[in-house]
Parts: sequence; structure tokens; C-alpha cells
Amino acid sequence: MRTQVGIVGAGPAGLMLSLLLAERGIDSVIVEARSRTAIEQTIRAGVLEQGTVELLKQCGVGDRAMTEGARHDGIELRFRGEGHRIDFAGLVGRSVWLYPQHEVLTDLIAARLAAGADIRFECSDVELREVTSDRPVIAFTEADGTRVELECDVIAGCDGSAGISRKSIPASVRTDHFRAYPFGWFGILAEAPQSAPELIYAHSEHGFALISTRTPTVQRMYFQCDPEEDAEAWSDDRIWEELQKRVAGNGFRLIEGRIFQRSVLPMRSYVCEPMQYGRLFLAGDAAHTVPPTGAKGLNLAVADVLVLARALESFYSTGSTERLENYGATASRRVWRAQHFSWWMTSMLHLDPHGSPFDLRRQLGELESVTSSVAGSTYLAEAYTGWPLSL
Repeated sequence: MRTQVGIVGAGPAGLMLSLLLAERGIDSVIVEARSRTAIEQTIRAGVLEQGTVELLKQCGVGDRAMTEGARHDGIELRFRGEGHRIDFAGLVGRSVWLYPQHEVLTDLIAARLAAGADIRFECSDVELREVTSDRPVIAFTEADGTRVELECDVIAGCDGSAGISRKSIPASVRTDHFRAYPFGWFGILAEAPQSAPELIYAHSEHGFALISTRTPTVQRMYFQCDPEEDAEAWSDDRIWEELQKRVAGNGFRLIEGRIFQRSVLPMRSYVCEPMQYGRLFLAGDAAHTVPPTGAKGLNLAVADVLVLARALESFYSTGSTERLENYGATASRRVWRAQHFSWWMTSMLHLDPHGSPFDLRRQLGELESVTSSVAGSTYLAEAYTGWPLSL
């Protein structure tokens, strides 16, 4: 087989890249290990930056995000038992949308298949070959057992943090910037009405909590925990007690309900440098991961592939490789800004298990500074709603 761009992975980065390339008249084939059903039924939270929503709309796949997603014009930072609203719309004139990642993927898959895109689901034994040549190859076995070699001009590695693309960059030329945090998130989905109109990021002497929503009748909530915690060992009553004490104050209480999903999410930061090697280009979680506190994961994937699509458009229209060669340097500027913001939100709101009373008081001082300062609140609002995608 032959195509212009071979894409490994049908996650946010791979599917969005395929769509952006098609708009520019560039052919691609997506090779994916999972089934379509598995992708669309793996429930993931999602906060979409304004720029991400605008790009989805521009590409014709933003209708459901706009109609079924929830627009939020701010968040609440809660500490010392009191809430402090960060007014995104008032401070920077921008918003975010709560729309789950798996729904974004459902929309993208439907749009790409309707347009006749070539997506190979349930592939196995995937290999990347000759990535430093001008004819790299993706070899894979299809669901029916057929062995295929897909020759490309370029390979886009969009197969996540556990995929093969990152590992195809030799360790001798790859630098792995990694930070593991000494805590995780205990996450639940519960059948209950909303407890608050906007997301609550709560700091307390018991640890961090995030109060979010999925639908008017299903709520998503998290609290800081040991990353080795066994989620199944916790009863519903114990979970609700832990959440309630972390948001308590001024008579505020969460509306409780039946918990039907629980899990523990480890927290880590990671960046792979370089993001390109020969004709292999990494995007999304294959290149970087962030703690979810800053809500940057899916949005960074979209920003990556927009840069890559523009570079490929230049390559095919002019024959110049300059923008492709600068892809990693261009994309990583936004990546490191997002890493800083995600780290900052995480360090400001979570209790360090090994911290001292000084660390706790310092956090409270930082939260006071952010919420009492127009400049501090504006920085948070600007970063949370997303920098312009033209960066």
C-alpha cells in the first residue's frame, strides 16, 4: 500500500490530523489497535478550550460539542471554606466547554468514515520501519490476519503514551523529561444532579478535590489520594464523606447519589524531545502528558496536529521541508507553557504528603494572591481557556 501520511493511532491527535489533512487535499491512512466500539465506549472526561471548539466548528465536527456540551465562563477556586470565582468571560472574553473526550472521538470517527477516510481498526503487530528514509513504512496485521506494509512520505505517531511511536526514536537521541507526583486522583461517576453551576477546584487541609459534571444527571468528581489506593476498597459512604469534608464551608454540600464508576488515576508530567525523528513526527500523548489539573491533554493534541498539518501543507505545496524540520521546536513552545500551567495548578492545589506547615501556608498565600489580584486571575483565565492556536 501507499499513502502520503501514515497515522498511527485513532485518538484525538490521529483523527484530527486526518481531518485537517483531508481539508488540504493530503491523503492519509490511520492504523489503530483498538476497535471502533472500544474507542467510542472508553469514557474520558474532557474540557475543551475555546480554540479547540472553534477549530472543531470550522472543520464541521463541532455541532454536538456546542449543543450537548456545557459552556462554562468561569471556575471556582475554593479554599478556607470559601469560594472564589475566576471569571473567564469577564477577564479574557473566552470560555471552555465540558464535552467528554470519547464524544469528540465519536464525532471525528463518524465524520472521517462518512468522508471515505481509510481507518484500519483492530490492527496488531504494528512496526515502524525506515523512519529516517524518505519512504518510511508502517507494517501491521489487519483484523482478518492480512499482513500489510504501508509506504508513506511521513509517519505521524499519535498512538499515546504506551504506543510504539515514541519508542521508535532511539534512546541515544531521545530525552525523556518525566515527573511523577506523590499523589493520584480518585475519580467517580455518580447519578446525581449538579452541585454547582461551574467546576470547583478545592484546596483543603484534607487534600484536593475537583467537582465537575458530565450531564445534568451524571456528575464527575475527584479527590486527591495515594496513587496506590485500591478504588474498589472504598464504599460509597466513605467516598462521599471524603468529598464532603474537602469542599465544606459556608453551608455548602455536594448532592450525593449512586456511584457507578470509580478508579484511581496516577499523576505525571512527561515531554519527549525531540518530537520528530527523520520522517516520524510525534503528536499528542505520544509526545507529552500532563496532570489533568490544567485540562490540557486533548487540547495540546489538537494544537500539535494543527502545527503538523500546516507544515505538511507547506511540504506538499512547495517541496520545502523547512516547516516540517521546525515542527518540534514550534509545537514544544506551547507544550512547555501547558506543562508549566498544569504543574502550577497541581502544586498550588494539592497537599504534598511530605510537606510541612510552611508548605500549606504558602499554598494559601498563593491562592489568596491569585484570587485577590486581577493580574493573577487573568493569567489563570488566559491559560485555562487556552492560548490562540496560531501560537
